[in-house]
Amino acid sequence: MDARTALGLRLTSLLLRGNAPSTVGGIVSWFGAMQSQDANSMLWSLGARMPGVSLSEVNDALEKREVLRTWPMRGTVHLVPAADAHWMLEVMGVRALNGVAKRWELLGLDRATAQMATEVLGAALAGGKRLTRAECLRTLTDGGIDVSGQRGYHLLWYASQRGVTAIAPHVGKEQTFVLLDEWAPQPCRPSREEALGLIALRFFRSHGPATRKDFAGWTGLTLGDLKIGLGVAGDALTTVDVEGVEMIMGAGAAESELSDTSWLALPGFDEYLLGYKDRSLMASPADLAAIIPGGNGVFQSTLVRAGRVVATWKRVVGSRGVTVTVRPLVTFTAADHRKAAAALEPFAAFLGLPLTVKNP
Repeated sequence: MDARTALGLRLTSLLLRGNAPSTVGGIVSWFGAMQSQDANSMLWSLGARMPGVSLSEVNDALEKREVLRTWPMRGTVHLVPAADAHWMLEVMGVRALNGVAKRWELLGLDRATAQMATEVLGAALAGGKRLTRAECLRTLTDGGIDVSGQRGYHLLWYASQRGVTAIAPHVGKEQTFVLLDEWAPQPCRPSREEALGLIALRFFRSHGPATRKDFAGWTGLTLGDLKIGLGVAGDALTTVDVEGVEMIMGAGAAESELSDTSWLALPGFDEYLLGYKDRSLMASPADLAAIIPGGNGVFQSTLVRAGRVVATWKRVVGSRGVTVTVRPLVTFTAADHRKAAAALEPFAAFLGLPLTVKNP
């Protein structure tokens, strides 16, 4: 198939063509894991796939404990089905522990201190308690543990990486933590082979057509693990040729023509870009340099036309409205500016605020 056909299939897989489940739990289960290192981006990633839903409705859904945030792979925060958090940490998350020794040495941390911090946090959160990040750090300090500099972050990360704590929804603007076992009291416990099959199926059905390297980059697993996963997934996945490149996707996915009039306003940290090692279907190298300025890993929010990035955007939220500045990456006509503004209206409606668009 050609690149445009593959891109159309990919947008369908990513639930960006009006085909998403109607619930937060359904969307997260489809993906298996969604980027959520930035909470505001995570909320709009859900909102962009649920037309007409409000920010308060998404926040209410997150309180139902069907999904939660943790560090299931690559040392990066993702939103995952609560019941799957344990096995994802055990199969993929644990790999991140192998690479912390040098960083911890610079910070003056060791496993004994990290384990002590985990026990202190576990005791403080027991019984259904929920503490803000600041309260967690204060609890560690009161327990005689130094949380200065980056030590506090690494200790919070370690406790979640070990499956003791998890990140609960924000209270106001503050991140909160809970005990994972209390928020996911009935965890799924697949075998390692079954788990590899699950994550392979979920990645390729939600990102396909995608390459094996995309999968390895997303999960942090080896290509050997992928081979096992593909064997378990079996006929649920299929291999396709995209202009000479082997890719994998969900079996039975129907082709649907891309429309040049189709516009999307997406957050920076969305699976649309972060789910892939090779992003050439969605953006040129020059455009990617503008989307990730300086290559620092901070992705700008994007405006997408017919599946390709055509602009970045930044928002400023005030009490009376949201102001969005659009920076085109291609030549915009007057009609394009109008369509860009229209694509941003659902975001303003999601926030429940009037929209002002600036075009510097």
